[in-house]
Amino acid sequence: MKATMKLAALLMIVSGLCLAQTPGPASTPAGNAENGKRLFTKHDCYWCHGTAGQGSSAGARIGGTALNLQGVMRYVRAPAGSMPAFTEKVLTDQELTDIYAYLKSVQAPKTANVPLLDQLREK
Repeated sequence: MKATMKLAALLMIVSGLCLAQTPGPASTPAGNAENGKRLFTKHDCYWCHGTAGQGSSAGARIGGTALNLQGVMRYVRAPAGSMPAFTEKVLTDQELTDIYAYLKSVQAPKTANVPLLDQLREK
């Protein structure tokens, strides 16, 4: 019985050490969606991406994006295609975090119950 208690104590210590060294989930800096919307407009993002990030022929749909904050930041800093790069001198990381919060707050457009799309699906 004494050996069992020692073993249990040892296991508790080892598991405690393992938990202490396990990194928690990466915390995403909090963004201010209201400020993000203001910045989205101020920096003319809406010209290509639409006022609610719905996209257009000039820019991708980014409202309700599935990308994480780091993915958005990487793309905005070094984009592909014709999108201009927004360096940290133009948009700080916090400002991009606010824009990201705004984009996440926007509902992705729903395409269900659109008669024309339903007709195309049936073909």
